Amino acid sequence: MKELTKAEEQIMHVLWDLERAFVKDIIDRLPDPKPAYNTVSTVIRILEKKGFVGHEAFGKTHRYHPLVSKDRYTQEFLRGFVRNFFGDSYQELVSFFAKDNNLSVAELEDILRTLRGEIRKHKADDHG
Repeated sequence: MKELTKAEEQIMHVLWDLERAFVKDIIDRLPDPKPAYNTVSTVIRILEKKGFVGHEAFGKTHRYHPLVSKDRYTQEFLRGFVRNFFGDSYQELVSFFAKDNNLSVAELEDILRTLRGEIRKHKADDHG
């Protein structure tokens, strides 16, 4: 899956929230200063070429919708991030956050709780 630029990602977040939208709807949701209509339209056409967005035609106007779910993009993005920055090791990622980002004890305990829940699910799936 191709990576998105910051502008493309910003527009995808709006589309993921709205599910279906015209360019003017997307612009309404973007922070000030608002980009020009043509700028947003161009970015959406690029997203279509990349396979992230589809559209329905209503005369001369188009209503756009995501073709890639936010969850799928997030998974692919994180896989690439872990591969590129942590040698494809989730253990290295967790170690980085535990050591270098000064997480609070409560945050570390929440992460541990989540991991223990996932371990229990995996063990149940393996034995179920």
